[in-house]
Order: sequence, then C-alpha cells, then structure tokens
Amino acid sequence: MEMDNLKKDFARRLLGIKAIKLQPNNPFTWASGWKSPFYCDNRKTLSYPELRNYVKLELTHAILEHFPEVEAIAGVATGAIPQGALVADALCLPFVYIRNKPKDHGLENLIEGELRPNTKVVVVEDLVSTGGSSLKAVEAIRKNACEVIGMVASYTYGFPVAEEAFRAANVQLVTLTDYDHVVATALETGYIAETDIQLLNEWRKDPASWMK
Repeated sequence: MEMDNLKKDFARRLLGIKAIKLQPNNPFTWASGWKSPFYCDNRKTLSYPELRNYVKLELTHAILEHFPEVEAIAGVATGAIPQGALVADALCLPFVYIRNKPKDHGLENLIEGELRPNTKVVVVEDLVSTGGSSLKAVEAIRKNACEVIGMVASYTYGFPVAEEAFRAANVQLVTLTDYDHVVATALETGYIAETDIQLLNEWRKDPASWMK
C-alpha cells in the first residue's frame, strides 16, 4: 500500500476501535510529565485479531522495504514487545526486547534475549512521543556492539524535539501513521470537531509548556 494511503487507512482503523482519545478538559499526563489533550493507545490493536495481523504485516513490509539487511528485531518494553515478537516471527528472525532500566535482580539485564555482536538490528516501537525511551533502547543496542539500521513504529506525534533527537542519533524512523493523518481523518469522520483543531494545534506547537 502506498505510504500516504497506509497512514490514512491505519488512522481510520485506530479511530474505529477508539484508540484515539481527546480530553481537552481532563488532559492526560505522560511519563515525560507533559500534559496532553490527545492520547493514542495503539496497544488496543492487540485485542482485535484482524487489526493485530494488519499491524504485524505492515510493520513487516516497512522493514523489508526500508531495512532489508535486517538480522534481528528488538522491541522496546513494554508496549512494543508483542508487536516486535510478532514481526520477528513473521520474518523468522531473532528477537530481543529492551528494558527501560536494568532488572534489579538476577543478571540485571537491559537487553532480554541473545543479541550477538555486529548484528544489524531494527527496533520496533509502538509509539514515539519525545523519542527519549526509543533512543535509550537504540543506545543500549549500540553499547552491545550491534548496529541499529532503523526503527519502525505504529505511530508518532512528530514533535520537532523527537525529530531532532532522531536526526542527532542518526536513526531513520518509519511509521504506519502519525499525528497529522490521525487528526485529519478524525476531522473528516466527525470523530473530532473543527473547534478542537485550534486547541490541538496550540498543544502541538509547545507540548512541554501547554497548561503550565
């Protein structure tokens, strides 16, 4: 499927299972501490077999198209562990997952599974906001003497701070859909109103300071 059509199609599917939540009067608080009127819970796709398979296939296609030299798949804990495992299975490749901090007992691993040195790795993420946790996973893999050749994700908010961080880390990010396509599709389908757009745009410009 052509990329722009894919982004619209997946946005429509996310809206169809109510994975997109808009709460301007009762904003969400993200792990980063940012307040947000908008939340994308694409992990809900796991509960819908047809949609789960769609995500697996489209992430797999994205990897084969953009990163065909891949030798292993790494999922970012916890949200991308299931998608990463599904994709690794579809590609018949080794799979590991990356914790956000080392385990506090046993081997104290940051990387769970076996990742041999010099392996070409594609990271699977479920959602990219600031990019912080995603790029921490990249750093952990690189410290393991492996090469991160790219990252695929279901969704990105496309914040400038994240795009700059990915550029600085020299990581190519490919996503199935993004904020712009979700908001445009939500407006077309009546999921949100025209009056919501101004608030969303104000938040998107400076999410770190919104509601402060």
